[in-house]
Amino acid sequence: MNLPNSITMSRIAAIPLLIWILSPSFPLHGHGQPGLIGGEQEIIASIVFILASITDGVDGYLARRRGQITTMGMLLDPLADKLLISAAYIVLVAYNPRIVPPWIAVLVIGREFLVSGLRSIAANEGFTIEASEIGKLKTVLQIVSVVAAVLAHRWDYWLWFPGFHGGFVIGVHFIALTAIYWMTIVSIISAVDYFVGFWKKIDHASERQRRRVVLSRKAKPSQPSPEHHSRIG
Repeated sequence: MNLPNSITMSRIAAIPLLIWILSPSFPLHGHGQPGLIGGEQEIIASIVFILASITDGVDGYLARRRGQITTMGMLLDPLADKLLISAAYIVLVAYNPRIVPPWIAVLVIGREFLVSGLRSIAANEGFTIEASEIGKLKTVLQIVSVVAAVLAHRWDYWLWFPGFHGGFVIGVHFIALTAIYWMTIVSIISAVDYFVGFWKKIDHASERQRRRVVLSRKAKPSQPSPEHHSRIG
């Protein structure tokens, strides 16, 4: 357990904390009870999710910088990412269903399982599928959409600096809806991109394997043994 792996474990530990914060039992005396400041629950949940998401880049950077890339880290890092995103969208289906309908959560989680499966098969075949730029964009949109959906549970819009020319209106609900559906579209495109890249590489790998099998099935010409020659002579 080095420092990068400990940071990865902290991301996994943040998942039950996030679920508890977004549950009706937060705080301990119940959701909406006196003592909760308006929006406190949403802000705390957003901060926890943002900090947990930041650790995704921090642990990988430290592992490469310190030369501490381990088998446990390679296993836990993608697992922690999938668990965090899956848990966030499952909770949001119940917490803010007007922003996150169930079919979006199913699509997002299914996409994560698909990519994980493709990477496992690719690793078994001896090659890797690198994260594309569209995959990185999908990750950013996921973070924005989760945070916006959490905040949209309490606010439809924010009015900043009301004393300055009437202030600036930030449509929290609009941003949440836009981010959710853009994230869905980009997730589908990213899944197709992964599948196409996987199919090209697995097809080449299968072709090489077929060639090896065909060559191995050719019978080698038999040569008479020295004893056989002596008997003929």
